[in-house]
Amino acid sequence: MKAIGSTLAIVMLLAGVSLIAYARWTTVITQADTALTARDLDQALAAYERASARFDATPAARQLFAGEYYRIAENRLWILYRMKRYDDAIEAAEHAPLDSAPHFWAGCAFFEKARVEQNPETRLGWLARAEEELRKAVEASPDDWDTKFDYELTARLVTELRKQPKTPPAQMMQLLRPPTPGAKTPRRVG
Repeated sequence: MKAIGSTLAIVMLLAGVSLIAYARWTTVITQADTALTARDLDQALAAYERASARFDATPAARQLFAGEYYRIAENRLWILYRMKRYDDAIEAAEHAPLDSAPHFWAGCAFFEKARVEQNPETRLGWLARAEEELRKAVEASPDDWDTKFDYELTARLVTELRKQPKTPPAQMMQLLRPPTPGAKTPRRVG
């Protein structure tokens, strides 16, 4: 009986030490989450990058706490996209785990780059890359209707831009709603 009690005490001690170590190790994640909640994107990004570096340095932790690792990676991609750091988002997506929706964020970043590109050939290239990334995102998450919508919109826009490559960026989205034949042009008022 005494041996069982001693073994149980040792197991509880090890469990407690493990939980304390994990809590200290993930403090940076808590800091990142707090900064994100406060909409301090710079601080949140820096903290998520520190947390990601910790996971990258410890592959066993990446496997043990995969959910946290995926959440960190996806939050980093979201922040980079929100900060309009599209090239950084695309680069981060190349190294992000599949469960963090890297193809979705890369596709969105390519799409935004295309929206402001003045060179028609480069714009079409960015949109084609966006279409490819969003197709991969749909394959990875076939039940996500928002991703399907984004993919279909991008694919349709690529098709229309191939027909009318000289369309200026400001009028690019109008290609998705071409005027109906015989419809009157609406009068401008004011």
